[in-house]
Amino acid sequence: MTSSPTDPGSPAGDSSTPEVTARPARTKPGLLGVLIALLGLIVIAAGIVGVAAVAWPLVFLIPVGGITFALAWPGQYLVQPNEALVLILFGRYKGTVETPGWHLANPFTRMESRKVSLRVHNFTTSVSKVNDAEGNPIEISAVVVWRVVDTAAAVFEVDDFEDFVHVQSETAIRHLGTQYPYDDFEGDRVSLRSDPDTVAATLHAEVQDRLDRAGVEVIETRLNHLAYATEIAEAMLRRQQAAAVVAARRTIVEGAVGMVEDALELLTERSVVDLDEQAKASMVANLLVVLTSEQQTTPIVNTGSLP
Repeated sequence: MTSSPTDPGSPAGDSSTPEVTARPARTKPGLLGVLIALLGLIVIAAGIVGVAAVAWPLVFLIPVGGITFALAWPGQYLVQPNEALVLILFGRYKGTVETPGWHLANPFTRMESRKVSLRVHNFTTSVSKVNDAEGNPIEISAVVVWRVVDTAAAVFEVDDFEDFVHVQSETAIRHLGTQYPYDDFEGDRVSLRSDPDTVAATLHAEVQDRLDRAGVEVIETRLNHLAYATEIAEAMLRRQQAAAVVAARRTIVEGAVGMVEDALELLTERSVVDLDEQAKASMVANLLVVLTSEQQTTPIVNTGSLP
């Protein structure tokens, strides 16, 4: 079977569906293996006694007992909770044992069978330096929580499924860093810093798509390190501070304008004073200065007529 080359930056393979999927294996209770092995030992002992008693026809019991013991004892397996045993017989997949306990299987599977942990794993990717969507160099890493759900795919579809999980997760994180800007100063786009839930959902979907072929379920992914690269960190910090000042000023001005509008409406409504347009403009200017000033203002009392 031939395969076409794939892009190293894309999910591994053209299809995420594994060709080999897990199925239950047929086994017997492990106690049966012990009983057969004990029977083999008894037969060997009977043969030895027969030889000692010069009952030479009983000598054939020794190899029969030895073969019985040799076939029964190696076929016993212990499977722990959250562990699976992938049975392989002469290069062919014979099924997976996921039920915890003591099992007896074909003794010739001992040579190739593999145990696979079904426990939940987690790891932190290394810090990668990539350019975000705006071309700014950033440092990014994430925590990935995963587990094996298809033991056959994990064993047969990839060479080393644990290494596969690490490599594909790091590739997905690097790709994620190029999809979004580090921060959105205009407030109309998804960014890595301001939208952690959206970014985590995107990362989860991409990592899962890459790991489906290996029979791995991604439980959670989340960024645990996000920063500008050291060479631009200081400049970008000043930019963030400037953006925060502008946003704060905008909020202050919007609030001040609203207060001035309310004041003019109340004066007109209650007929407190009749102001012409020039007086209103002067009042608006004075109120805006008072409300938007960073320093404490000193009022000046006008004892004469309004200008």
